[in-house]
Amino acid sequence: MKRRNFLTLTAGAAAGAALSACGTSGPAGGGGAAKAGEASYWFLSGPPGEKPRTGAVERFNQANPNGKIKITTFQNDVYKDKLKAAMGAGQGPSVIWGWGGGGLKTYVEAGQVEDLTDWFGQNAAVKDRLFPASFGPATVNGKIYAMPAETVQPLVLFYNKEVFQNAGLQPPQSWADIMALVPQFNAKGIAPFSLGGQSRWTNMMWLELLFDRIGGIEVFNDIYEGKPNAWNHPAALDALAKTQELVKANGFVKGFSSITADSNADQALLFKGRAAMMLHGSWSYGIIQAQGGSFIKDGKLGYMNFPPVDGGKGNPEDTYGNAGQFLSISSKASAEQKDIAKKFFASMLDDTEQQDWIGTGGVPIVKGADAKLAASPDADFLKFVYGVASGAKNFGQSWDQALSPTAAEALLSNIAKLFTEDVSPQQFADNMNAVIGK
Repeated sequence: MKRRNFLTLTAGAAAGAALSACGTSGPAGGGGAAKAGEASYWFLSGPPGEKPRTGAVERFNQANPNGKIKITTFQNDVYKDKLKAAMGAGQGPSVIWGWGGGGLKTYVEAGQVEDLTDWFGQNAAVKDRLFPASFGPATVNGKIYAMPAETVQPLVLFYNKEVFQNAGLQPPQSWADIMALVPQFNAKGIAPFSLGGQSRWTNMMWLELLFDRIGGIEVFNDIYEGKPNAWNHPAALDALAKTQELVKANGFVKGFSSITADSNADQALLFKGRAAMMLHGSWSYGIIQAQGGSFIKDGKLGYMNFPPVDGGKGNPEDTYGNAGQFLSISSKASAEQKDIAKKFFASMLDDTEQQDWIGTGGVPIVKGADAKLAASPDADFLKFVYGVASGAKNFGQSWDQALSPTAAEALLSNIAKLFTEDVSPQQFADNMNAVIGK
């Protein structure tokens, strides 16, 4: 299976260098562990994931007092650069939380992460209980370099049912419906779509799905494979043009380019009724659940798969998002730290952790996890996510994770310019064609 057939996005990618403390104020030497008998583990802070991740570590440490995991957490938008700098200096963590795909490939090529293929061969029970698709972003050149973990997370078009009801409008069933709704919500002083545009990867979701709905999976596949001038595909230019048409029509909340996803302000705009819709990952459900008061309990949150584009070639059941999250082991870690990490991997996604993820509105990547969903108060949403993930013929990999770091940074930079209308669709394509294969 090729990596491009799977996705690895969670929440994204960007720059920075600040950390939010948890367990330590920063990395120590020797693979990031503070002392012997500990393996360090870095991951993202905040809801909905921090609590289940921390809980898994706490249970492991209680069961393994002579070989513990020490955690440090980071905000999403600063994590990648902080990790890159630490890994380059030989001071990264023993256990590396990540998105797989192109970022993992970079670490593999630099010899910075362990080959886990033989370990999975010797621990078949660990591998066999996970979704097969989750191993796509964990695999580089036919070898497994990461432990798939946590949840499956497709992109979802969320909407505020109360806002729609009060406006006498219906959720969109096509791209034409989306464009027709924009002026109607603007006339009522409601933003059609919330967007944390400063984070850039949030904007990228729109392009991923429009490319897919208009031209099908081959449009981005050509880009991924390095086909010259692939960004000039007519469907690509059409998708770029439609994106700017939505921007020019004031489809997004005013000031979207100064709103960060880390602040969850984009989520708040939806549940506070200031925006009618929001395209985001399924993890948004957990954020709204944690911060939106009784919004979900009151039945005000609507959700659906992204609609088709009239005349498009793409399958409207396809999606983008995360086929899982991925944990690697640093090649700089000591033998003891590597053993602790592997033992931790074998303990992951037990029944307690699965229930913790379900409690956040997540669907664990464990086979048969759907049997646990019915008892959840969030069963309707979880079954929706399970259906989207299992029903998609193509579960696309997030672009900024599929591409090389050089191409990914160019992509995010040009996406920001596309949304602020500082580049035209053709200029965007020309800029991106220049970094194909780099």
